[in-house]
Amino acid sequence: MGISADILKSYKSIDEKYVDNLLSEEIAKNNNKIVVLDDDPTGVQTVNNISVYTNWEKDTIREAFKEDNNLFYILTNSRGFTEEYTKKVHEDIANVVDEVAKEFGKEYIFISRSDSTLRGHYPTETEVLKRNYEKNTGKRIDGEILCPFFKEGGRFTIDNVHYVKYGDQLIPANETEFAEDKTFGYKAANMPDYVEEKTNSKYKASDVVCISLDEIRNLEIDAIKEKLMNINNFNKIIVNAIDYADIKVFCVALYRAMNEGKVFMLRTAAAIVKIMGEVKDKPLLTREEMIVDEVGNGGVIIAGSHTNKTSKQIEELKKLDNVEFIELDVSLVKDEEKFKEEINKCIEKEEELIRNGKTVCCYTSRSLITADTGDKEDELKLSVKISDAVQSLVGKLKVRPEFIIAKGGITSSDIGTKALKVRRANVLGQIKPGIPVWQTGEESLFPNISYVIFPGNVGEDTTLREAVEVLTKK
Repeated sequence: MGISADILKSYKSIDEKYVDNLLSEEIAKNNNKIVVLDDDPTGVQTVNNISVYTNWEKDTIREAFKEDNNLFYILTNSRGFTEEYTKKVHEDIANVVDEVAKEFGKEYIFISRSDSTLRGHYPTETEVLKRNYEKNTGKRIDGEILCPFFKEGGRFTIDNVHYVKYGDQLIPANETEFAEDKTFGYKAANMPDYVEEKTNSKYKASDVVCISLDEIRNLEIDAIKEKLMNINNFNKIIVNAIDYADIKVFCVALYRAMNEGKVFMLRTAAAIVKIMGEVKDKPLLTREEMIVDEVGNGGVIIAGSHTNKTSKQIEELKKLDNVEFIELDVSLVKDEEKFKEEINKCIEKEEELIRNGKTVCCYTSRSLITADTGDKEDELKLSVKISDAVQSLVGKLKVRPEFIIAKGGITSSDIGTKALKVRRANVLGQIKPGIPVWQTGEESLFPNISYVIFPGNVGEDTTLREAVEVLTKK
């Protein structure tokens, strides 16, 4: 049952400048490198001038530790992995990060950045990181902080219930399409129950520690810090938040607790990363900032996400007369030969349009294709086959597009790593709130191209169309 979004205006305001000063003081005392493991590329949707690395080889992680920035991202794309492979990846990353950190004599913490609608390999990923961090460092991680707040995407946590904004209503996340995800679905109506459900009752809802909006808005920083100081045994902490100011208040208490020796891991959406890394605000990007190579070719939009939001956004995009559309029939995925023919036909048509200066949107047929075996792993394997086909719509291009937009988390990850072969990208900023833009590295298929990573579950119906208008209006 939803509630009116007017509730977001009902809480007392905070003197944010005062809190900013407190936070800067605490961050300055902390020497941790923040290593953000991102389970799809959309996690950079709040930051700018931050590096994203797409592999975790030792030389790559060394490069990241050499940076002046106190945080960097490693793109794992683990939301598209099987659970077993996810475990292996997180173990490998934990070990390489620790080896490099020791070389540099640097302390570090992990943020496991995942979906703001609570989907992903939880608690598997943070449990693997915890086990390896403790083995490698000899330290105990006292607690795990869960903070799914993400203002740009309309995700708010109030009275321990996580909401998704639809128009002027806030709908509990468990009542949305996201909670029905074939692989990562859940039933819990509030965050403590979510923890109990996902951990199979290893952590009880009644034991979860919650930081309320009243505590935050009343600037009860000492009381919040005291709660954090009393956390042990990897117990869970839920952060209620409806604005960035709430995150800032919490982070003052968090940094104070860490500066007194407490160790935490975080499982969060994108917002808290920006605050912990003290990333400054930047205006939305202009076409001039994103288009570095005007060769007269059209751009390309690849839509792999099948959420209702994406489907509505594609319909809105069709209102533009300067965009052509190609549908990839993914219902053919179970017939290897026919599916291969379908992919090649799409690429041929796509190249012709781009060469002729037309921006083209390639999108998957909107029906959700399922394995129908009842096995979650089979569902993942099928989605990987479709994703491989979708990324090839960029990876097999023989013509450089003016820009690339990828719609959907797994889609954008595969295009970034498999198709564009990006090893390191710089996050330029956002084209629209919550929609990040990478500038690809020199090593990539199309060097220095602007690559827009458009989450499947972000934006209004018109946002994709508006982003394309920014990139195409000269």
